[in-house]
Amino acid sequence: MSEETGNVAAPGMPDAAAFAKRGRLADAVIEHLTTAIVTGAYPEGKALPTETALCDMYKVSRTVIREVSTTLAEKGLIVSQQGRGTIVQEQSKWNLLDATVLSALFRRDDGLAYLDSLIEIRLLLECAMSSRAAERITPEEVSELQSLLERLKTISSDPVAYGAADLEFHDFIMKVSGNQLGRAIINGIQGQALATRDYHGHPTVTDIAATHQAHVAIVDAISLHDPEAAARAMHDHIEGSWKHRRRSVG
Repeated sequence: MSEETGNVAAPGMPDAAAFAKRGRLADAVIEHLTTAIVTGAYPEGKALPTETALCDMYKVSRTVIREVSTTLAEKGLIVSQQGRGTIVQEQSKWNLLDATVLSALFRRDDGLAYLDSLIEIRLLLECAMSSRAAERITPEEVSELQSLLERLKTISSDPVAYGAADLEFHDFIMKVSGNQLGRAIINGIQGQALATRDYHGHPTVTDIAATHQAHVAIVDAISLHDPEAAARAMHDHIEGSWKHRRRSVG
């Protein structure tokens, strides 16, 4: 990295003790700097601190910082410019599907907008996959889907357990659809969103009861091999659940 400072405010200083416990120091630095860039501590168009400054900040070698720089460049976050240093790129250049970038995006002040985008993606993909699942599901898979629904019912008084089983329920439907790329996209993005309280909310037993009825409608439609009803039930479930959760946070 160049010796130009860029005159930007440093992000929160890393916890040296916590860093020392990480398996790979480079990974810890990558995560910290990615968050700093994505959340605006290092603004677009400005230079990162010098290589020497970063070595001092993170208590790591130049070799580690150079590995970090390479990785951040691969994520589209930075670019080296002759005479200017290592510059933060505009957001249009970032790899928004990168797990670390996504995680930081969801934690920004405007994180709700990105969660809204995730819901739009889920509506587009999961509704189509539910329709496809209704067309191709086998009798054995119907039995498995109904068993998942029954399991959900037995844990409906436990919001945490229900939430985990809910993910398994949705993943099974995506798996049955055969759209593995769509399944990977949703699971990859949603996996980072789940770490935010805004996304999963604070469901009550009453909320779970409503969610379970939506699950019943989805299972009924898929089991009856009704693609249109399956897509509609999934749409109503995803959209309705998010509207309810969003009102409590934004």
